[in-house]
Amino acid sequence: MIELLSQNVLHVLQLLLGFTYYYPLFMAYLWTIGALWFYFRYEYRKPKNIQLPVNPKVSIVVPCFNEEDHVREVIGHLMDMNYPNYEVLAVNDGSTDNTGATLDEMALHHPRLRVIHLAKNQGKSVALNTAAYLADSDYIIGIDGDALLDHDAIPLFVQHFLSEPRVGAVTGNPRIRTRSTLLGRLQVGEFSSLVGLIKRAQRVFYRQLFTASGVITAFRQSALKDVDFWSQDMLTEDMDITWKLQLRGWDVRFEPRALAWILMPETMNGLWNQRLRWAMGGLQIIGKYKGMFRDWRSYPVWPLFFEHILSVLWACSVTVVLAAYCIDVMAYMYQIITSVSEASSASITSSTSVNSMTSLLPEYSGVIIGTTCLLQMLVSLLLDCRYDHQLMRYYIWTIWYPFGFWLVNMLTIIVAIPKTLLRKRGLRARWVSPDRGVTHL
Repeated sequence: MIELLSQNVLHVLQLLLGFTYYYPLFMAYLWTIGALWFYFRYEYRKPKNIQLPVNPKVSIVVPCFNEEDHVREVIGHLMDMNYPNYEVLAVNDGSTDNTGATLDEMALHHPRLRVIHLAKNQGKSVALNTAAYLADSDYIIGIDGDALLDHDAIPLFVQHFLSEPRVGAVTGNPRIRTRSTLLGRLQVGEFSSLVGLIKRAQRVFYRQLFTASGVITAFRQSALKDVDFWSQDMLTEDMDITWKLQLRGWDVRFEPRALAWILMPETMNGLWNQRLRWAMGGLQIIGKYKGMFRDWRSYPVWPLFFEHILSVLWACSVTVVLAAYCIDVMAYMYQIITSVSEASSASITSSTSVNSMTSLLPEYSGVIIGTTCLLQMLVSLLLDCRYDHQLMRYYIWTIWYPFGFWLVNMLTIIVAIPKTLLRKRGLRARWVSPDRGVTHL
C-alpha cells in the first residue's frame, strides 16, 4: 500500500515538474512570436511624430501622495507637451509633506495647471475619480506622480480615439529611469520583456489586455462613465479598470510609441512590497470576475482569465517541486550522517524517485530554458530600443533575471493567496509612498 502511494505521489510530481518546465517555455515563444507580429504589423516604420486632423481637449491627471521630491519635476515637464489643447489636474491626496504647497505655488505660474486637494488620503482610485469628474475634456490621461510623460505622447493616444469610437482606453509604454543598481538594471529588461512584449502578444492573440498600466494610460471619458469609473477597493486599480472596460465591450489598446519615464524600486524590500501588491491585485481580479462565464458575451476575455489562472498554478507547482527536491536532499544528507542501513535504503529510494522525475525533461533542460529566456529578452529589447537608444547596454544584466525575479514573483504569489483570501471585502485601497529608487537618469 505504501509503495503504491509512493508511486502515485511520484506520478503527480512528474506531472508538476513537466508543467513547471514546459509552461514558461511555451509561453515565452508564444509571447515572442506575437510581439514580433505586432511590431511588423503596427510599429515598423510608423513615425513617432504625427499630425491630427483635429486637436480635442485632453486632461492629464496626476494623483500625488507625498511626492514633494518629484512633483516639481513632473508638473514642470507636463507644461511643455507637443500638443496645443490640454490641461493638467494634479490631485493632492492628503499628502503630509509639502506636496500641496508646491502644487499651489506652481499653479500660480502655470495657467494649464489645476490643483485639487483632498483633506485626507483616500487612495489612488478616489483621486482619479475626483479628477475625472472635474475634467473639462472628453479624454483623460492618467500618469503617476513620479512619471515623466513623453512630449509627443498625447497625439499618439488621441489618434486611437479618433479612429474608432469603441476604443475606451490606450495604454502606453513605461520606460525605467532608475538604473543605478542591479535591481534597477534588471527591471529595464523586465519592463520590455514582461510589459511591452506581453502586451504586444496579447493584442495579437486575444485582442485584449490583462492590464492597462496605471502609470501611463489614456481613457475616453464616456467609457469611464459607462463602467462607473475606478473601483475603490482594488489594490491594482489599473488591472480592474481594464477588465471593467473590456467586459463592457470597450477596446483597450497598446501604443508602444507613447512613452513615460518612471521610477521603480531599487531595494529588495521595495521590490517585494510592489510585487506582492501586484500579485494580490491579480488574485482579486480572479475572485471578482470569476462569475463572468455566466454571460457568453464576455468570451473575449476568457483566454486572459485562464492564462492568469495557469500562471498562479505554475507558481504553486514550482513551490511543490522545490519542496520535493529539498526533502530529497535532506533525506540524502541524513543517510550520509547516520550511516544506518535502514535510513540509507529509504534515502536512496527517495533520491531515486525524485531523480526519476527529470525523465520528463529533455537533455540540457537548463540550457534550453536559459537560452529561451535570453532570446525573449533580446527580442524585447530590440523592439523597444528605437524608443530607448541605450537599452541594449543592459542586455548583459538580464542573465540574472531568472535567478532573482522569477523567485520573487513566484514567492509573492504564494504569499498573496492567503493574504487576498483573508482581506476584508470592500476595504478601501489606500497607498503609501513607494520605493522610488536610488538615483535616476
